[in-house]
Amino acid sequence: MTKGRVSRIGSYAIASSVRERSPCISCTTFNILAPIYKRLNQDDSCRESDYRGFWLTRNRKILDWLLEERSSIICLQEFWVGNEELVSLYEKRLGDAGYLTFQLARTNNRGDGLLMAVHKDYFRVVNHRNLLFNDCGDRVAQLLHVELNDPFSQSRSSNSHQDMLIVNTHLLFPHNSSLSLVRLQQVYKILQHVESYQKEHNLSPMPVILCGDWNGSKRGHIYEFLRSQGFVSSYDTAHQYTDADAHKWVSHRNHRGNICGVDFIWLLNPNSYRKLLKTSWSEAVFGMFKYLLRRASLTEYDAFAFLKADDNSHYVTFTSFCEALRQLNLTGHCYGLGVQEVKDLWDQADADGNGFLDFDDFLLRVWNASCSEQNTDDTADVEETVSKKEETIGFSVKNAVLFPSEVEKGMWPENYSLSDHARLTVVFSPVRMPCSPMIS
Repeated sequence: MTKGRVSRIGSYAIASSVRERSPCISCTTFNILAPIYKRLNQDDSCRESDYRGFWLTRNRKILDWLLEERSSIICLQEFWVGNEELVSLYEKRLGDAGYLTFQLARTNNRGDGLLMAVHKDYFRVVNHRNLLFNDCGDRVAQLLHVELNDPFSQSRSSNSHQDMLIVNTHLLFPHNSSLSLVRLQQVYKILQHVESYQKEHNLSPMPVILCGDWNGSKRGHIYEFLRSQGFVSSYDTAHQYTDADAHKWVSHRNHRGNICGVDFIWLLNPNSYRKLLKTSWSEAVFGMFKYLLRRASLTEYDAFAFLKADDNSHYVTFTSFCEALRQLNLTGHCYGLGVQEVKDLWDQADADGNGFLDFDDFLLRVWNASCSEQNTDDTADVEETVSKKEETIGFSVKNAVLFPSEVEKGMWPENYSLSDHARLTVVFSPVRMPCSPMIS
């Protein structure tokens, strides 16, 4: 395959890519549309779950395609955990094909959940963790700590690590703009969990792959939040797409009939520079804050006036800051910012700790927070430390394919009925790289 080009050899190009280019691993993420949500008529009075023959036939086809593709990692969303027959079907067929499976139901008996499967030929499972958000959407996430197996033994050495973390999730759907904060909090909790897991087990930096239905596009706050933490969109990397190319692919036709690109496989390599997690979180929330004010046609001067204690004041205080967040609907309800989260935001804004913000402070640390550059000295320190660290294994993106193929051109095929989401599969190739310390 020519460098910088992506294979287009049919719907099973990825499977052949893995077999021909060993050692490689592949990862598939797919929202398989739970039968309890699949509508069979316009007025929403009939669901597929009422007709065993319908959901059984569709899910058998999904399994046929997954097993034909033979991905090393499979991450499914909207898996119907509430139906024992369907659960048994997936466990048996995936188990017979050599996969270890892990499932997780959403909280409050929502009926659906997540399924992860990793192939025993490629991985040894070190640990498995469940993350319950316990929020208004009853969303959850799975974390697998795995070690790469024999196919990679030729690249092993006494001081190289071949562990990796894999996360599967399905974020809340943005039914209205007030839920954008909840979705951002869900991602923050995932990254906090990944970070704390590595600290708890005293692990060296390792590759992290985040899979799932993110219910948000490249234009959203979550995309920028993840990028600030060093993650890259594998599909966009494979196709050399930039932010301006967001319209070139889609992966979902939602219940409103809109088509959008929401399914991602994110990759974080051990040597990726990233900001402090709490800093990235604050910048993401301030970005949301700025978006809400700009939507109201407020300039930075208007925004500062909105934040001030009163018309005669030249400063923003913690009290006036909290009141502004409340008026923007970012606090004051069950899914708004918590007390500690607001305090963390204020600490980020009031970096010098004098208890107030003048206009210059506001511009630097709130209005333009997400545009701040990384510190040159910090980068030098990281590079110096990296040179003294042992090597580890990271990944390069070799190929990425969405199916059905029409979605790669920004179109949704009317004859596609397997799900309301496309299937995304990415091939990764292991590469040696210096081990970078966690920035925390």
